Amino acid sequence: MNNLFSKDKRMLVYGLNESYADIFCFSTTRHGGYSTGQYSSFNCNHYCGDSPENVERNRILLAEILPGRPKMLIVPHQVHSTVVRTIDIRFLSASEAERKNMLEGVDAVITNLPEVCVCVSTADCIPILCYDVRNKAVAAVHAGWRGTVARIVEKTLTKMQAEYGTRMQDIVAAIGPGISLQSFEVGDEVYQSFSDAGFDMDAISHRYGKWHIDLWEANRRQLISMGVNPDRIEMSGICTYIENEDFFSARRLGINSGRIISGIMLR
Repeated sequence: MNNLFSKDKRMLVYGLNESYADIFCFSTTRHGGYSTGQYSSFNCNHYCGDSPENVERNRILLAEILPGRPKMLIVPHQVHSTVVRTIDIRFLSASEAERKNMLEGVDAVITNLPEVCVCVSTADCIPILCYDVRNKAVAAVHAGWRGTVARIVEKTLTKMQAEYGTRMQDIVAAIGPGISLQSFEVGDEVYQSFSDAGFDMDAISHRYGKWHIDLWEANRRQLISMGVNPDRIEMSGICTYIENEDFFSARRLGINSGRIISGIMLR
């Protein structure tokens, strides 16, 4: 694990930044923002019940602490779908209402535009950040268990291939903070969904009384199955359920609580 906390603990910075100077990728923590209660304090998500004023203040703060303030933060309204949205000039030229509509029901975003920070929000689900080092394109993916079963990572990389000519050997990726195998207890029906979808259950599950699923490994294997070099996948190894003092966890705090923002930006 090559990531580290920023000095003020508001951000987790990935080791990919050290290897690739033309990107910046990160995940936020719970610290150093304006929200209160279960959203305390650095919640940047508008869709989880927090005060809109506090969310806006936190987003402004996030933009200010990113290196080279981005032209735009792209944070979709996720619904555990496999919809991938391309952020292009047409999107940037649209009205605010049109952009909001284009981000409705979207769980992955891709772009090749510099200074546009594409993000996903999570609170136990798995954020995956990808960079095409050859064609200079990036992706942010939200993979809960439903998105993982539906192979949203594979669909995102396929979309990058179609839009930018991405080759899988040119992808580097970071799998951010999310719930671990140890903490992610599921019912038999969730286990069966993964099994029916063709996952190697010996590799991604374990029974501790009830079944537990390893979403980190399930998504890592999707990247590898698409042709991404395993040595070019960075794992944060941080369980949000266990490390809930630093990262939001819906299983710990309830659905009406804050969300982590994970983003990647071409400088």
